[in-house]
Amino acid sequence: MIGPAVELEQISKRFEEFDAVREISLQIPQGEFFSLLGPSGCGKTTTLRMIAGFEQPSSGEIRLLGEPVQHLPPNKRNVNMVFQNYALFPHLSVFDNVAFSLRVRRVKPPEIRERVAAALSMARLPGLELRKPNQLSGGQQQRVALARALVNRPAVLLLDEPLGALDQKLRKEMQLELKSLQREVGITFIYVTHDQEEALTMSDRIAVMHKGLVLQVDEPRRIYERPTTRFVADFIGSTNFLQGVLRFVNNELATVEVEGVGSVLAEAAPELVPGRTVTLAIRPERMSLKGLPGPANRLSGRIHEVIFVGDDTLYYVRTENGSLVMVREQNQAPAAGDPNYQPGQTVAVEWSPMSTSVLVD
Repeated sequence: MIGPAVELEQISKRFEEFDAVREISLQIPQGEFFSLLGPSGCGKTTTLRMIAGFEQPSSGEIRLLGEPVQHLPPNKRNVNMVFQNYALFPHLSVFDNVAFSLRVRRVKPPEIRERVAAALSMARLPGLELRKPNQLSGGQQQRVALARALVNRPAVLLLDEPLGALDQKLRKEMQLELKSLQREVGITFIYVTHDQEEALTMSDRIAVMHKGLVLQVDEPRRIYERPTTRFVADFIGSTNFLQGVLRFVNNELATVEVEGVGSVLAEAAPELVPGRTVTLAIRPERMSLKGLPGPANRLSGRIHEVIFVGDDTLYYVRTENGSLVMVREQNQAPAAGDPNYQPGQTVAVEWSPMSTSVLVD
């Protein structure tokens, strides 16, 4: 059985009076695209730097391919890191930038040529060997930084917001290229980002971090559809929240009493205890103003605001209990962009119990 590429066991990092990372434990399999996702200051970059060896953990153990490495300097760990600013040498050609670490290690010239050519091919940069970094586009510079990391044949590639300096269109293109490249080379990628869409697009699994803690680790769809805390539900995409008291748990459904709405059905979970206050989370695209077939939750309200956002229209509905919920509906041709409902109009909002998550934090 192949062991994990990276294991973090109860890792903490303290800077004077500040706990940047607090007792996190992770197992990252070989060949996985794994993302650390969270807001600025949550500890994700500090975690990456501890894996790389640029920071030492205050406590806990880091293992690469089963071997403890926290006592090893960065150059003795079989990992490479790609930074947001690329850190290319401006006076060197693309070839020389990629070959630099091999020459430092005194690899023989024929092998250097072979490995650089292979790395440039993987990064889709053939024919650009003689150009300087200032003669390349932002996307090409990013690929040179990737090739420079891949040429060392690391077991794990660490990427610290490498697409942050690119414009939105190029960023989306590079997301697909990075994921394709990772599948092609089969190397474990550990990717740091604060961009939720980026993490959902590329990752096999995501660890959502907040205030130095890992709150949830799961596949992208599970993270989005079944958040386990209010922070995760709120940070990943848009979410409507309703607060109420859990009354019953029966088979697969939980009944929650919400003031001004009434009884709301939600997907049950084993840890739910009747009588406690809970928060319900429902994604805007799971709500409908057109009605749903079968059993559905329902609330009444008035259209407060209508916002056209291209493919979709957002309807903000002020409910009878004063809260504001957002309903996202896809625009349909030929009247795409023409709202079906107007501000002030009374409407009913419906959604499925199985689209309702119960949060207890």
